[in-house]
Amino acid sequence: MSGSTFGKIFRITTWGESHGRGVGVVVDGVPAGFPIVPDEIQKELNRRKPGQSRMSTSRAEKDSVEILSGIFNGITTGTPISMLVWNQDADSSSYEYMKNTPRPGHADYPYQAKYGIRDYRGGGRSSARETVSRVAAGAIAKKLLLRYDIEIVAHVIELGGIRAKAMDFDEIVENLEKTPVRCADIDAADRMQAAVDSARKEGDSIGGVVEVIARGVPPGIGEPVFDKLDADIAKAMMSIGAVKGVEFGAGFECSRMKGSQMNDAISLRDENVFMETNNAGGIIGGISTGMPITCKMAVKPTPSISKEQKTVDMESMKNTGISIKGRHDPTIPPRLVPVAESMMALVLVDHMMQNGSISSVSLLKK
Repeated sequence: MSGSTFGKIFRITTWGESHGRGVGVVVDGVPAGFPIVPDEIQKELNRRKPGQSRMSTSRAEKDSVEILSGIFNGITTGTPISMLVWNQDADSSSYEYMKNTPRPGHADYPYQAKYGIRDYRGGGRSSARETVSRVAAGAIAKKLLLRYDIEIVAHVIELGGIRAKAMDFDEIVENLEKTPVRCADIDAADRMQAAVDSARKEGDSIGGVVEVIARGVPPGIGEPVFDKLDADIAKAMMSIGAVKGVEFGAGFECSRMKGSQMNDAISLRDENVFMETNNAGGIIGGISTGMPITCKMAVKPTPSISKEQKTVDMESMKNTGISIKGRHDPTIPPRLVPVAESMMALVLVDHMMQNGSISSVSLLKK
């Protein structure tokens, strides 16, 4: 299977299935001499792991990371970093009855059509459990970016049609983990939780919108034409299984604006070039402007629901119905937050390495 490697200079290759022995990642391109300890990676994995609240599946995985290579005495050696997380609470029995009936909204049928075989246990490789690997790699990328004063935060801004009010970066960071839905607007978060509970009682699920913001990215990062920074960020976010739409800055709203409204006026602030608004979302012509990079993702409802749905029995080739059992998230956006942060970090580090802004030499000077 191709398509499991991401990045050019700072590259990751993820592997593993939802109900296999484990999942993991190989990270290549990390400069030598950079301090990394397992606890820093574990902290990010703990934000993603299941079973933390009623907003997530009850699958009880510890998601404890093992670093197999690339780090010696807490310092990167410049060689590939390999990390492993064992699967410890997989219950495959819930999937036996539907091994021949592809689940609506899942990748079961296209995987079968492409490969002629699939791991039907929990979705196999197409499962959201694959994102463990992204978050482990993203923890390294996020720490690298902090050396250059670049911070990333993602948060839920809409869930089940309930929208949060606009908040600044510091407010988001302060309030993000105060609610299980990871919405910084506490009042909206309470209503979102009620919406999730209501959908769960109905045997259904809800989707939402996640915004990810990168603050401190200097101007001039990104490549023109086909390797635009926003193009690569869009690819990164769309590679997350549940994401069905991506927009930057004003996004689709720009189609309803005039040029005089959309264009970000340029002025000087403390002798630095500054944009008075950020409708472009921090990127113009595929290159960063120095303004915060803002990206929103439309996240679909969890496809695993207990309501009966139409499908086909691929063995008898007859129409049938399916009601999905097992342990599943009633909504995806809250657990997608650390994944979105990780994907943003991976893209930024890779582009900054292409730009020469991150290297072993520059890190030693920090």
